[in-house]
Amino acid sequence: METPVFLINGFLESGKTTFITETMKEPQFARAGNVLILLCEEGEEEYDEVTLAKRNVSVLTIEELSQLTPAFLKQLDNFYKPDMIMVEFNGMWKTADFFELEFPDNWAMAQIITLVDATTFNNYFTNMRSFFMENVKYSDVVIVNRVDEDTDKLGIRRAIKPVNRQAQIMYETAEGIDDSEIEEQLPFDVNADVIEIEDDDYGLWYLDAMDNPSKYKGKKVRFTGMVFYNDKMPKNTFVPGRMAMQCCADDIAFIGFVSKPPENKSVTDYLNRGWYTVTANIKIEFVRQYRGKGPVLYVESMEPGHEPDEKIVYFT
Repeated sequence: METPVFLINGFLESGKTTFITETMKEPQFARAGNVLILLCEEGEEEYDEVTLAKRNVSVLTIEELSQLTPAFLKQLDNFYKPDMIMVEFNGMWKTADFFELEFPDNWAMAQIITLVDATTFNNYFTNMRSFFMENVKYSDVVIVNRVDEDTDKLGIRRAIKPVNRQAQIMYETAEGIDDSEIEEQLPFDVNADVIEIEDDDYGLWYLDAMDNPSKYKGKKVRFTGMVFYNDKMPKNTFVPGRMAMQCCADDIAFIGFVSKPPENKSVTDYLNRGWYTVTANIKIEFVRQYRGKGPVLYVESMEPGHEPDEKIVYFT
């Protein structure tokens, strides 16, 4: 039987210890058997190891990621015989390095959960953006805690989604999880006969269309983008899009939607990396690059366009 490994990520004082402690009180975890917590960062909150021991929970402090060698992990498996592992990760370590660890054969990654303190979000995002993005980049769930009426939930969502579109974002207030929907204020009219996307709004449109593809099913859109295609793409498809800053200057990527040219046209009729104003109808189809269903643009017309003054798009 596989031993699930849960990675709990986040900066110091983001609530990781409290989250794990409360999780251990849940009935389904109380029946989990032997639980091993690998504590990689110690904050003000401490584990009540005596109480945890009564629930078959052991806590082991890890000072450096380099300690977690294959031999050491195997020793932990033999000594503690864990049925579950919870890793309270160090927010200043790279999550990608954790994936490089060689687990015992019966250990398997189950879930990555990142805790974000809403009261310190702006400070970390502004001054330590690359570290913040490293924390959320691989997360299955992002829990934004200490949320109050002044929390910019939409701003936090717009910061996370460009680098991790699949992550589930949850907002926790003093009363519990706030599952109310966040109303996105879009700068374009999704109910217009033709949705006109201004150059500065491309990032917001891309994010909203990927998150809510059904909203755009059967709609017509017009925007200016750079055409890109190569031999690795499906036959006679291309992507008109823009370069976008996902988290920092070192993380700029080309974003756009899989598209099909007008009838009786081929992608090679258009200049690769050339700029065009695209008018297209949107259908929702399965696309391998999306790893599921998403917007596919059936282009009606493409007219030569001009590169926008602001070459990089953002998601705010």
